[in-house]
Amino acid sequence: MSEAGANRRARKEAFAARLRTYLDTYKNALIVQVDNVGSNQMQKVRSALRGRAAVLMGKNTLIRKVIREEAQSNPNLEALIPLVYGNMGFVFTNDNLKEIRDIIISNKVPAAAKSGTIAPKDVMIPPGPSGLDPGQTSFFQALNIATKIVKGAIEIVNEVHLIRAGEKVTASHVALLGKLNIMPFHYGFAVSDVYENGTTYAASILDMSETDLMKKFQNGVSRLAALSMAIGHPTVASLPYIIAGGFSKLLAIAAVTDITFKEAEPIKAYLADPSKFQAQAAAAAPTASPSKVAAKEEKAKEKSEESEADMGFSLFD
Repeated sequence: MSEAGANRRARKEAFAARLRTYLDTYKNALIVQVDNVGSNQMQKVRSALRGRAAVLMGKNTLIRKVIREEAQSNPNLEALIPLVYGNMGFVFTNDNLKEIRDIIISNKVPAAAKSGTIAPKDVMIPPGPSGLDPGQTSFFQALNIATKIVKGAIEIVNEVHLIRAGEKVTASHVALLGKLNIMPFHYGFAVSDVYENGTTYAASILDMSETDLMKKFQNGVSRLAALSMAIGHPTVASLPYIIAGGFSKLLAIAAVTDITFKEAEPIKAYLADPSKFQAQAAAAAPTASPSKVAAKEEKAKEKSEESEADMGFSLFD
């Protein structure tokens, strides 16, 4: 084996050993996409995460091979294999995932537009002086951008929606943005997925609060209970509703028979003498003060007089 081949093999073995160590040491990982991320920016992210997380980039084929081998002893790792695609990497950590994610995505650098790339966001050109001489007017005309000459320089009349998100950047876009010295994009790590204790999920879930998660959980329990009730299959979720329904039937039986129990006594007492409860309800209801009563009577009187005046005729005309 040549020296170059031996070095290549040694590097692969070192990378595989490091990946195995991380898989054993860390229980969580962020899967990141690193398109258009330079080495200098990569180093800044590593420095920001030092002591809290470890960044690992490598060839996808080698990563899959190592994960498959490690999955024989830890089957949970198999969930990572579908996430190994494209220009990706791992950020391994045992720290708070949301805090680590925020550190990663905060490290972005401005970048110029490149011809042939897909715009990650809309690009707007603000109105106002462009700093270009009148000889450049034809360039703006070719792009259908309204301009005027003010004090010997080109001024853009209206805001221009130059590029829409998802569109391909053309050479004309790049030339115009370069002339205006505009760097419209910001590139950095993009966190796509999360691996946490053997479970994978979309990184957007990290933005959800505990209240949001509890609402979704309660909604799921309600749906499960409804399904269980509909098919007549009892579950832990539907058990409270089944008990409540059965208790309601017992109260109904007690109400129309001589059978009684402690919880049914108020209902039977009400059925025996409803007037007693009506008197209690009237006594418990808040009474209006004399001044409020007088004000209501006065208002009703005024309304009655207005209604009579609106009739527009008299019996004695």
